[in-house]
Amino acid sequence: SSLSEDDDFADILDAELELASAADSASPGEPPGSPSDEEEEEEEDLVVELDAVGQGSNKRRRLEEHHQDQGTATRPEEDAIGSVKDAQIKICPPHPGFFGGLCFRCGKSQDEEDVPGIAFGYIHKVLRLGTSEMDRLRGSEVKNLLRERKLVLILDLDHTLINSTRLHDISSAEMDLGIQSAASKNDPDGSLFTLQGMHMLTKLRPFVRKFLEEASSMFEMYIYTMGDKAYAVEIAKLLDPGNVYFDSKVISNADCTQRHQKGLDVVLGADSVAVILDDTEYVWQKHKENLILMERYHYFAASCRQFGFSNQSLSEMMQDERESDGALATILNVLKRIHTIFFDSGVETALSSRDVRQVIKRVRQEVLQGCKLVFSRVFPSDCHPQDQIMWKMAEQLGAVCCSEVDPSVTHVVAVHAGTEKARWAAVNKKFLLHPRWIEACNYRWHRQPEEDFPVPGLKEDKGKEKVTEDATCN
Repeated sequence: SSLSEDDDFADILDAELELASAADSASPGEPPGSPSDEEEEEEEDLVVELDAVGQGSNKRRRLEEHHQDQGTATRPEEDAIGSVKDAQIKICPPHPGFFGGLCFRCGKSQDEEDVPGIAFGYIHKVLRLGTSEMDRLRGSEVKNLLRERKLVLILDLDHTLINSTRLHDISSAEMDLGIQSAASKNDPDGSLFTLQGMHMLTKLRPFVRKFLEEASSMFEMYIYTMGDKAYAVEIAKLLDPGNVYFDSKVISNADCTQRHQKGLDVVLGADSVAVILDDTEYVWQKHKENLILMERYHYFAASCRQFGFSNQSLSEMMQDERESDGALATILNVLKRIHTIFFDSGVETALSSRDVRQVIKRVRQEVLQGCKLVFSRVFPSDCHPQDQIMWKMAEQLGAVCCSEVDPSVTHVVAVHAGTEKARWAAVNKKFLLHPRWIEACNYRWHRQPEEDFPVPGLKEDKGKEKVTEDATCN
């Protein structure tokens, strides 16, 4: 697709992608940090930059000829340098962007003025785009995506697609089970790998390869991690060894424009078509409506300890998530539904006016639609229940929340069966369940069996009466 009326930027990116492909196909025997690699990289950068300047000069000459016809060109007796400078003044600003510190349209140095924009280091380390050019590119990208019936999918790495641990954090139980020796095999068809240069082990989440394969037909996919660039690139190679899904779209902490925050400002796709999968909500403060919160994947013991879990890890129990109904398989079905609703041909609204955030909201609200909840001693007595995370989560899932019981209440949420409202639920044969039920529904995007979330303290004889049997949501 054409990125602008002039092809300078497109040619630069094409040249960079060719260089990137050549670098990826180089001999794996040579360390990435060797002097020869660095020299070759500098030479390649220089070739791209010189090529860009050459193309810019040719373009400027064509523009000067065009302006001569309009009576606005420079005087013929001026030398070439003067002509170029005048052309710069008339064609830029605003500068669309900079490559190696030079405007890729007029060649003016970025140091000469303060130009608003964002560095796109994951595309090329010396690329910076101006605000107007980013807006134009995003508009063009949205048109191309919608034409292909695709949306944008932003994928976190740690605890979402993978789980990693440092070698020195491996537990004694994991050592006894031979985790490290198993990972050292680095079987390309396996799921456990050693990152040699980083002294780490990485475990791919079950179903991740099938997930990426199916999601790629519906989404243009990006990796976006708060990890370092080198780590992100290594994980991308494990997830996408054929470089089919991500190409250069691997965003790391160095690309973030705000400390400790992720943002869609570094993604060349509009917010209205972007879906985010991440296990951490607070890093997406500006884009919560785009977010699908993932249940964290804790495979290694160190990961469990990091989040305060004292029980055995999956690795220590020699278990794992099931591929058939694990987190990624579940979310893939959600993504398929979101994609289907967004591109529904029966909707009168034009594709360009649709917003995936509204679709996400709609699908989420279907989870507990028809349920009316009362909370019993779940929140501190000195707070407003409506401000609590669990209350808001239930409402986002489509439930109606209230403070007092009445015949229309379908569920009583409590942490102990001895409260007055809990006893009311038992007498009136309403669902009595633990708050974890709401969390499970939130992660699984489906109403979970209430009997799997009993409230502690419920008497055994009451349990035998199956007080919640035959209860339904109105």
